[in-house]
Amino acid sequence: MLKDQKSYELLVVEDNTGDFVLIQDYLEEVIVQAEVKRATTLRDVQQVFLSNPSFDLILLDLTLPDSSGETLVKEVMECCGDNPVVVLTGYTDVNFAVRSLSLGVSDYLLKDELSPQMLHKSIVYNIERNRNVSRIKESEQRYSELFHLSPQPMLVYDMDTFAFLDVNKAAVIHYGFSYEEFLSMTVLDIRPKETVEEVRELIEKRRKSEEEYFKGIFKHRKKNGEVIDVEIKSNSISFKGKRAKIILANDITERLRQVRIIEEQNQRLREIAWTQSHVVRAPLSRLMGLVDLVKNNVLKEDELNQILKYIVHSAEEMDEIIRDIVKKTEGMNVGPPPKRKE
Repeated sequence: MLKDQKSYELLVVEDNTGDFVLIQDYLEEVIVQAEVKRATTLRDVQQVFLSNPSFDLILLDLTLPDSSGETLVKEVMECCGDNPVVVLTGYTDVNFAVRSLSLGVSDYLLKDELSPQMLHKSIVYNIERNRNVSRIKESEQRYSELFHLSPQPMLVYDMDTFAFLDVNKAAVIHYGFSYEEFLSMTVLDIRPKETVEEVRELIEKRRKSEEEYFKGIFKHRKKNGEVIDVEIKSNSISFKGKRAKIILANDITERLRQVRIIEEQNQRLREIAWTQSHVVRAPLSRLMGLVDLVKNNVLKEDELNQILKYIVHSAEEMDEIIRDIVKKTEGMNVGPPPKRKE
């Protein structure tokens, strides 16, 4: 049989010297390098962990001179941190085995049935299982930090029931609902009533779609009744075993308002440009023609007076057009004219 080439650091909590030697023999038979530290009492275990060591795995006998059974399991689990614990015992009580597992023990092995292969399999399996559990915890911690510390509102809802499963602090502040209120609501409850059915149909359609990422602009309703424009970015996730969607909600109400103002100003500027290029041109052309007529011809007094009347009328017409242009630009952030280069 090929031995495991990996190195292991193990803590064996066993007061019976014969059982401890047997465990050592089993380990030497299946593992090339196993550094084994022994503790014979609960106090020894507590002293070991005062210096914050880390073991790949702890093998725990359930009967020690200063503690035993469920009390011993609880005490060891309390002081051993994230180190996986495998119980080794002569007890055959199945109910106790289940209780010990519920207390956080990784595995439960009977001494009478123990073999080198069984011991090795339990060690390898539970070390790897503990690593996976640690990765999941780290992943959940990263999710929690990214989610709850985000400055933008983020929400998670159940794809089957539409119920909110989680929201961050930014969402609570921005929408005005408390965390508890959010968890009693569905994603449809933050929509204006007239859009609920449309949104429900869209969610149903997205639920059947294989595309996980989605982006769109929708209207949301705050607790105070204010309706806001929101840019939604969502993705599919698994949240506590449920199919869910995580949403990043960016309030773009003010941005859209500014866009509408700019569009209205652009429309007014187009009207002004048309006025300048068409309406102003007519009286201006008449003025230029009348001025040329005065400059290039000898006119009688009555003809000159009539032409001057035409000039005044054209000037008044241009003045009225300019006033209309000024009126159209009122309230517009046009800014000062550019400086002319010398």
